[in-house]
Amino acid sequence: MIYNYYCRRGRNLMTLLPLLMSVIVSPSFAAAAAAAQQQQEQQAQLFNNNKESTTTTTDHHLRSHNEAAAADQDVVGEEEKGNVNSIPSWDELDQRPLAPWYDEAKFGIFLHWGVFSVPALCSEWFGVYWKDKFGPCPNIGTIMNETERPNFAYQEFAPRFQAELFNASEWSRVFAQAGAQYVVLTSKHHDGFCMWDSAESVPTTWQWNVMDVGPRRDLLGELASAIKAVNSPYHNKNPLKFGVYHSLYEWFNPLFLQDKKNNFTTDHFVTMKTMAELVDLVEKYQPELIWSDGEWEASSDYWQSRKFLDWYSTKVKTGVWNDRWGSDTLCKHGGFFTCADRYDPGHLLPQKWENAMTIDKSSWGFNRESPYENYLSTKELIHTLVETVAYNGNLLLNVGPSADGTLNPIFVDRLNGIGKWLSVNGQAIFGTTPWHVCQNEDTTNATTTGTGTTTGGVYYTRTENKLFVHLTQWPTGSTVRLACPQATKKTEITFLGYGNDDQQQPQPNPVSATTLKFSHSDDDDDDDSIVVQLPQLTPDLIPCDHSWVLEMTNIANLDDGTLAQS
Repeated sequence: MIYNYYCRRGRNLMTLLPLLMSVIVSPSFAAAAAAAQQQQEQQAQLFNNNKESTTTTTDHHLRSHNEAAAADQDVVGEEEKGNVNSIPSWDELDQRPLAPWYDEAKFGIFLHWGVFSVPALCSEWFGVYWKDKFGPCPNIGTIMNETERPNFAYQEFAPRFQAELFNASEWSRVFAQAGAQYVVLTSKHHDGFCMWDSAESVPTTWQWNVMDVGPRRDLLGELASAIKAVNSPYHNKNPLKFGVYHSLYEWFNPLFLQDKKNNFTTDHFVTMKTMAELVDLVEKYQPELIWSDGEWEASSDYWQSRKFLDWYSTKVKTGVWNDRWGSDTLCKHGGFFTCADRYDPGHLLPQKWENAMTIDKSSWGFNRESPYENYLSTKELIHTLVETVAYNGNLLLNVGPSADGTLNPIFVDRLNGIGKWLSVNGQAIFGTTPWHVCQNEDTTNATTTGTGTTTGGVYYTRTENKLFVHLTQWPTGSTVRLACPQATKKTEITFLGYGNDDQQQPQPNPVSATTLKFSHSDDDDDDDSIVVQLPQLTPDLIPCDHSWVLEMTNIANLDDGTLAQS
């Protein structure tokens, strides 16, 4: 348990309550801010002498630089003088190696779940769309007027958020069977509602967290434990990784609105809430991924992002983070880039990136109004996964659970379909790297387009000594011409799932391992492409649907032009 720098255990709620009320109801925020500063200085003196070193480090991440220096001068010591200069730059943070597990994982599950799941209308932005009367769903006001009493407030949805059917073990089983290697849950979205046991350790979340209102269960804690306890059936048989999404800003928080009014020359919101929440999440649950969001209105200096990430990297050695830590960081700084929602660069990027996208094309949270046509098909999702991995990305696929804690069957269907495909072709996804010679080509005309988007056809991934050829379309006549690989006399081509002894799971009606026949193209003397004859497969023998993978060994240009050993 960490200590919030405003209070001691056993005294936190009562000592902070007057301050919270003054912030909420006082016409003068300046008085509340002054009270906050006076209170923190008094309480810091009460427990400075018995802080442990970890708590001292934590406290520094919960205060502005000036406040920390004033309150802790007697315990920090000489090494903390000039603390600002000890904070690494973004360039220094970016040079730290990305934990290998993340690059190997390739596929994760995103979960947008919270109070917005109760109305389940339009999207997870329901609260601000309804309040400010803007956005893509103009019918929200009409629906609310017809179904709720006059003057109904968004906050009144919280008691209805019960999660009474939530089963963390069942969720983790579904995600593992889907082939996901990591799971990221919204710990707090832009409405500020906290999905974990934050009430005592972060008093500024009082009456707006899962322990004080609604389910009265630590939903995030339950899921974190369940995810870490389940093993992937497809990749290395290791436990899944758990991560948290966290919104830096909040739509309606008066502390944030006052800092914004002050042009972010004050940081009351950051020191009293944002950093306290992040530190509490790390201390309690040790997430191996922090997916930050809501960064765009202020710089990373205001959010104290570099200081926090420096501390986080020492607390969770295998931790990774994204690029949403301030208005100056998106697609510029971070362990991996997200750049935009549903990001798809369409070509190879040298920087590790992630495509965070939704099964429901219209919403991240569960939307009761979404028609069937809004949900991407299993085929579309598998093709997106293949393309993303070929271009050096990870796919973080979003599911919007219901307020009662259930997963809509259409989400489970899509996840099961991906898992079934990965059970055959997982070795061509997990732990692979892009093939720098060529990432994709259009089999219609066999033109190499390694730096641009094509209309479909072939994508490539590789391991140390294998090249995987992903066929997202079954070719006419069951022959496929490949322009990128250069065959040798020792080249062998097999079809994953078709008689392969090392397939991920046993397939029905297995046949003996078969090496496919291929020949050099006769179209042009200068054409080095090869023509591969695919097996004639009946429905009971075809190993999977939607996309098929060939495995090639002993090709001449696997290592970027370096000849394979003869």
